[in-house]
Amino acid sequence: MSVAEPLVQAGLLGEAIDLAPDAVLVADESMHYLAVNQAACRMLSYTREELLALSTTDVATYPGATGDDDQMPAYGSHSGTAMLRRKDAGQVAVSYRAHETMLAGMTVYVAVLWPDETD
Repeated sequence: MSVAEPLVQAGLLGEAIDLAPDAVLVADESMHYLAVNQAACRMLSYTREELLALSTTDVATYPGATGDDDQMPAYGSHSGTAMLRRKDAGQVAVSYRAHETMLAGMTVYVAVLWPDETD
């Protein structure tokens, strides 16, 4: 098996994340979404363009959501459960793990979310 060129690797990884079964969202330091995958769009019933116009606090409905966003820069990562607001005004319970990283010279927060099945 040969090693793929870096650009091919980046393209494959990008496509794999976009098609991943769990929601992946990338937010900037002000917690506005920069990138979202197809699973995030399905989970929240938004188009990609609609989600990219929102911030984490536009969809997070649980008490302390704003506080969690404030903690991200201090701790660099966060995990837990949350209730998110769907476009249709319904809610979805999720588990998530978010982590601070650098992409293209910017500090961003990458979160992976999946349905919370602790009921």
